[in-house]
Amino acid sequence: MIEREASELESSSSAATEKEMTKKLEGKTAVITGGTEGIGLATAKLFVKEGAYVFITGRRQKELDEAVKAIGTNVSGVQGDVAQLADLDRLYETVAKVKGRIDIVFANAGVGEFVPFGPSPKSISTNYSTSM
Repeated sequence: MIEREASELESSSSAATEKEMTKKLEGKTAVITGGTEGIGLATAKLFVKEGAYVFITGRRQKELDEAVKAIGTNVSGVQGDVAQLADLDRLYETVAKVKGRIDIVFANAGVGEFVPFGPSPKSISTNYSTSM
């Protein structure tokens, strides 16, 4: 849903709006984790429009390549999982080698799951068993 809204917002902008972009991120280097879809991808597109060079991360190479292509210019994709320290080290080394510094970090990567709002009978049983 958020991705659809971001797409609608992006497509509804007129040529006049494009000219009004302030390029307030000109010369900045941004790192966006989880930049292959949704909020991360929309943010990467906006940052590039505002003048930043953007590094996006994602765990799956195919989706990462598609996102880089969708963003177009001033973007690099670095495959990795932000939960893995070796992948974070490789991301930092890549940014340092290509741009020399990081000005903006947009920490967007994460996972979620649907859970009930109240305690379930199983969690009550588990909590009771481990507490007693």
